[in-house]
Amino acid sequence: MKFLRYGGPFVLAGLFFAFSCVGVQAQSSLSRVISGYVRETSTNKPISGASVFITETRRGATTDRDGFYTLTVSGGTYTLLISHLGYLRFEQKVTVPPDRNLNNISLSPDTRLLDEVTVKTETQDRNVKKVEMGVTQLSIQRIIKMPALMGEVDIVRSLLLLPGVTTVGEGATGINVRGGSVDQNLVLLDDAPIYNSSHLMGFFSVFNPDAVRDVTLQKGSLPARYGGRTSAVLDVRTKEPDAEKLRLSGGVGLISNRLGIEGPIAGRKLTFLADTRLAINNFLFKAGPANIRDVRASFYDVTAKIKYLPNEKNTVYLSGYVSDDRMLLPSDSLLSVDVSATQTGFDYQTANGSLKWTHTFNNRLILNLSGVVSRYRAATAVPDSSNKFRLQSELLSKIGKAELNYQTDLHHWSFGVQATHYDLSPNTLTPGPVSNVQPVDLPSEQGLEAGLYAEDEITLNEKTSLVAGLRYSQFLFLGPTTLRTYAPNGPRRPETLASEETIGAGSVAKSYGGLEPRLALRWALQSDQSLKFSYTRTRQYLQLITNSTAALPTSRWKMSDNHIRPQIADQLSAGYFRNYQNDTYEISAEVYYRQIQHAIDYRDGAKLLLNPTPETDLVQGRGKAYGVELMVKKNKGFLTGWVSYAYTRTLLLVDGLYAGERINNGNWYPANYDKPHAVNALAIYRPSLKFTFSANYTYSTGRPMTVPYAKARVNNRVTLPVYLDRNQQRIPDYHRLDISMTWEKNPARKSRYWYSWTFSIYNLYARKNAYSVFYRFSSYAGSDANKLSIFGSAIPSLTYNFKL
Repeated sequence: MKFLRYGGPFVLAGLFFAFSCVGVQAQSSLSRVISGYVRETSTNKPISGASVFITETRRGATTDRDGFYTLTVSGGTYTLLISHLGYLRFEQKVTVPPDRNLNNISLSPDTRLLDEVTVKTETQDRNVKKVEMGVTQLSIQRIIKMPALMGEVDIVRSLLLLPGVTTVGEGATGINVRGGSVDQNLVLLDDAPIYNSSHLMGFFSVFNPDAVRDVTLQKGSLPARYGGRTSAVLDVRTKEPDAEKLRLSGGVGLISNRLGIEGPIAGRKLTFLADTRLAINNFLFKAGPANIRDVRASFYDVTAKIKYLPNEKNTVYLSGYVSDDRMLLPSDSLLSVDVSATQTGFDYQTANGSLKWTHTFNNRLILNLSGVVSRYRAATAVPDSSNKFRLQSELLSKIGKAELNYQTDLHHWSFGVQATHYDLSPNTLTPGPVSNVQPVDLPSEQGLEAGLYAEDEITLNEKTSLVAGLRYSQFLFLGPTTLRTYAPNGPRRPETLASEETIGAGSVAKSYGGLEPRLALRWALQSDQSLKFSYTRTRQYLQLITNSTAALPTSRWKMSDNHIRPQIADQLSAGYFRNYQNDTYEISAEVYYRQIQHAIDYRDGAKLLLNPTPETDLVQGRGKAYGVELMVKKNKGFLTGWVSYAYTRTLLLVDGLYAGERINNGNWYPANYDKPHAVNALAIYRPSLKFTFSANYTYSTGRPMTVPYAKARVNNRVTLPVYLDRNQQRIPDYHRLDISMTWEKNPARKSRYWYSWTFSIYNLYARKNAYSVFYRFSSYAGSDANKLSIFGSAIPSLTYNFKL
């Protein structure tokens, strides 16, 4: 692995520039360009993944996420064919003089039965033809047909049916992708980062399905435009506002009530959408175990978007998102904090805004400029008068990004620059007016992360294509701050503090940076099968630090500084992809290996909240994640779906110089989210246009846990557990079956009003899956192991959805 650590970046950088020069001479005779947008007829929404094909030259292209395509040809008259699953095929004669204007195409939906059920918004053979691997793009039409917990369609929960995607348990925040922690995923909503993707402490995601167009999960070869995370990218895009007429949509369900409005403000040039959800879920926890039945919970979110289209060369988007969660928990809840109080309250909010301008200079050159502001605020509060306090943290990021795309027949270039300024307030403890709690205000942290990248997707010949990218990232830890140094001949502990140095505002206290090469190669064995290989290096300068298995929304964020080094990950992947019977069936097999430098964990007995010196309780070492992902998928017909299996391991090694800086005596141990085996199956059966039945089954190995090795009696009164090695046992395995049935108004009949009823049962056979196993030592003679199940019974739900 020395190649990955030292020589790899320079060799791959050379390959990037060498391959980028290939094929330039072959384009000199192809000087005419056909380009334009493919949109839906009735709504004017862009259609991503549509196939655009020229009959005479046998050349084709695929529309991007904005519905844009471009093809290079010589002058003349051609037959242009546009097709996409679920839409009627379009054919048009096109004459190509010099400087051909945009050819904008509108496709009409096809209401025939067999074309109604789609798997994704990509072309059917994208898994074979595209270079990248480990990429899944799900349309909202597919997601809403999956069985849902209590009738609430959930974007993030649907991803758990994909191979390599897991969670530590029901009610856990975020997802773990290919053995990564939740903070190692870059989650974006219209280019704005989401630092907490959950409502209700992890039960549901923050994305309103009514406002979502598509969801893309990148877990293999990451494009060079993404940086700052080491595991995966979840890119969520909101839908395009309807440009024809004003429309209302919504739904009434067990979890939340939804209402949305969209339509034109000034014809097709100015359109808008606004979708909101409101939920008051005090009754939700009454079905759970006794210690959470008194929980009170509510949330709301608002997603809004304005699109301004002055002409075909310019498009402006203004997007906004706001959410708020509030929970009140009794003192005996396992989610409560360790304070002497009868209740504990949690509230956390997200507020994002993004502005994006897309300008088309000509048929080949497109510029994207965007600015983003994102704020995440989380708080814990105790209402009791004697111990009343509010503990709050806040993370504010401001992002500017510019990207230039240049496309020819053989190359697709992308150049970009991005800068992110972080303003982090770790913890502020504010006591009540008569509280015994003392105030604490930890110093804020300032950081600047910048990235410069270039990428080229190159078609070498009919069988071989590749994507070569190079990213350079730089992180500056800025003042004002205090730099601490510790005695050199001992562990890093508060009592070994040697000196402190004050750094002024705007000064650079510490800097990190380096190259992040990206390379993906596709080799077509035949027209319906291909082999793919990829290498990706990523760096992460911002991490979530917690000493609980499932990170709470109020867990603390920490920037890299002079003690906490950034995590660096190198991932190698390989895969085999094949389609059968005109893309009706897909099979895929992927293997990967990722090594992590400076993997972060915590000391035994660490206390991270309100800790003014968190580096004394954090340790860093090495990590490795590897696995195999297998999937069989059916895309067409009355019955569609997939079956997948994943073998995934994540191991850590923390072997410091001193005993307090070692975990498990310096041996490899499983990470908290290590779950080796996972099986997922999804089936969607649609015998008619009005009825859909779906079912999914999931199984996974139980996550690691630390079990007491022995117990000690103190003063013959108090029994204390004795622990040896971390994460050497596991909770029981997890498995669950869900079903869903949907009746909807016949979509083939043209009508302004549409409605549907969805009945679902979550956890059909009432499996009492363990969220955690904990011990209560009642006496020296014995102890009791207790298993906590969040949902230990079958949960039915009924949801009504409408559009008009």
